[in-house]
Amino acid sequence: MKPPKPYIVDSVDNALGLLSLIAEHPALGVTELAQRTGLNKSRAYRMLCTLEAHRFVLQDEKTAAYSLGPQAFVIGVAATQQNTLARCAQKHMLALNQQIDETVVLRVREALETVCVLRYESTREVRPLGAVGNRRPVYAGASGKVLLAWAPDTVRSQYLSKIRQKGQLHSASSAVKIHAELDTVVRRGYAASVGELSPGIVALAVPVRDFSGDTIASLSVSGPETHLPATATAAIVERLLATSRAISAELGYSA
Repeated sequence: MKPPKPYIVDSVDNALGLLSLIAEHPALGVTELAQRTGLNKSRAYRMLCTLEAHRFVLQDEKTAAYSLGPQAFVIGVAATQQNTLARCAQKHMLALNQQIDETVVLRVREALETVCVLRYESTREVRPLGAVGNRRPVYAGASGKVLLAWAPDTVRSQYLSKIRQKGQLHSASSAVKIHAELDTVVRRGYAASVGELSPGIVALAVPVRDFSGDTIASLSVSGPETHLPATATAAIVERLLATSRAISAELGYSA
């Protein structure tokens, strides 16, 4: 939960907003960064200069675009080492990635979004695009469906209420269909998506549980449909579930 407004320092809040935007969308210039964050250009530029002085961002001399700097990498590595979930998942995800040479991703839910917290890329030329820190609506993709399927009922209700307000939920039958799809994910133990976020990309995802049995993350494998045909689904899901069980066991979960 975000702290009350009186406890938030606006300049720090804005600077961190810029840093987060650069992490999710590298190669933007000061004008676009200012527009996306709602800052005026001169204020955004001063904040970027401050971040650059502390090596959190770098500006390309040719394009004038910004990307994360070495200090951001230091913070990221420290966060991975200090985060129990990421620390427990690393070796298991890397082993799965090396076994199948497809992209392996760990995502968590924050309110009604999912965030990529760990990612191991395929070495293949054709592979899904993405990055650590990437955010998506909670229902998007196989990972999102896993996190929403195993979320408390209140979260499902909040999601349906939100899309209803946006005019994306047109009837009661639409809500019933979403509930049915999520219940199917729970019943079979995994979620799948084909071309939902990127044309021709298949994703399969399973839940990761903590010591209490709660689903705290989704573990997924994604790649081109030519690499992950429907005939390979069962085998990939079996590997995903084995990896998920290993991570969950390190987090204290016992089936």
